[in-house]
Amino acid sequence: MNKQEKIDESKEPVSVSNYIESLNRGLKKFQARIIGEVSEFNLMRGYAFFTLKDKAENGVISCFIWRSDYNLSGVEMKEGLEVVVSGYSSIYPKSGRLNFQTSTVELVGEGPIKEAYEKLKRELTEQGIFAKEKKRLIADYIQDIGVITSKTGAVIHDFTTNLGKFGFKIKMIDSRVEGQKAVKELLASIKSFKKQDIEVLVIMRGGGSLESLMAFNNEELVREIRNFPVPVIAAIGHDKDIPLMSLAADAMTSTPTAVANLLNESWEKAQFKVEKHERSILNSYSNSLFKANNFLDKFVYKIKEGFDVIFYKYRELENQLKIFLSRIEQNLTQQGKNVVDYSKSIQRNFTSMLGDAKYEIKNMERAISSYNPEQQLKLGYSIARHNGKLIKSVKNVNIGEDVDVQVSDGSIQSKVKNINNKDIDK
Repeated sequence: MNKQEKIDESKEPVSVSNYIESLNRGLKKFQARIIGEVSEFNLMRGYAFFTLKDKAENGVISCFIWRSDYNLSGVEMKEGLEVVVSGYSSIYPKSGRLNFQTSTVELVGEGPIKEAYEKLKRELTEQGIFAKEKKRLIADYIQDIGVITSKTGAVIHDFTTNLGKFGFKIKMIDSRVEGQKAVKELLASIKSFKKQDIEVLVIMRGGGSLESLMAFNNEELVREIRNFPVPVIAAIGHDKDIPLMSLAADAMTSTPTAVANLLNESWEKAQFKVEKHERSILNSYSNSLFKANNFLDKFVYKIKEGFDVIFYKYRELENQLKIFLSRIEQNLTQQGKNVVDYSKSIQRNFTSMLGDAKYEIKNMERAISSYNPEQQLKLGYSIARHNGKLIKSVKNVNIGEDVDVQVSDGSIQSKVKNINNKDIDK
């Protein structure tokens, strides 16, 4: 056996309070999670006392918990309930009693957890916490995003990797996302974001069992989410039992990738619309060029057609002149012997035919000139258009409308003040 350490008699004795304080400093190092059955539960105004005992053995420990921590745990303590408590032991100076200073309380077993989940879900549903009409729409083109999640793991990586390059600004608070201790950190993170300028709050974690998601079924946390100043998106992995916090959020998804896609959606639609309008503008420009080319082709064709008519008539006159000259030549051959006698007569005929030819050529020149629009304008004529179309009738315009009048040296813009109809029957 180890020899008992001797007490140093030379040391000054310490007071009871100082000794208890020294013990409590040492006991605080022995933090633990203890499982046991609740008995003798007494809820006071600011705190609660209860006893935790083993089911099979005779071990018993007295426990103390502050009322705020008890309320935050969300567990309704009663005789015979099996729980897990976290904390450390301490001695109460006034009574010398050893108590387990409890910070968190958790239910044990899927049955009790499920029962507590369903009960709280019914109560909050009756209060309208999950009502669809209270859900807020996630705004389009969001940029400032608040994120609460654990910085370790793949969740934050999946989220940021799938966010599009649309100028998103992400503010993140690292928080526990599992276990009863996560409740305090999640609440602190939410309250911190209330003071920050964000457009949407995203709370994320990976999937898990109903027991591992207990923190997200906390009533106080649910109410904080419902009363948050901007829309909240919950991305908490789940199967059949949806966390109550997800039901209270304005939108919920099961994966961080799905949240990223939700935030990308309005930006991607806008990008698609811009690209669509770009294609529409380019197509309209191409169509306008095509129409302009067709118009020019038709205009050139009409001018060419007009000149073809003029040149055809010119060739006709030229052929007629050749015929006349051929006839003269024939007459000269036939009358060769009588040149002297008929020279004067032939000369007169030749002069007459030349006059006729000149006359025909003059007519041809006048015809060519008459087909030239500029020549007509020089003679004092003008061309009137309305909206780019020729005005051929008084029915083509109305009083007050603008008319463009083209003359030989430019154009005149005028406004119709009066219209006189020509009576065709008279």
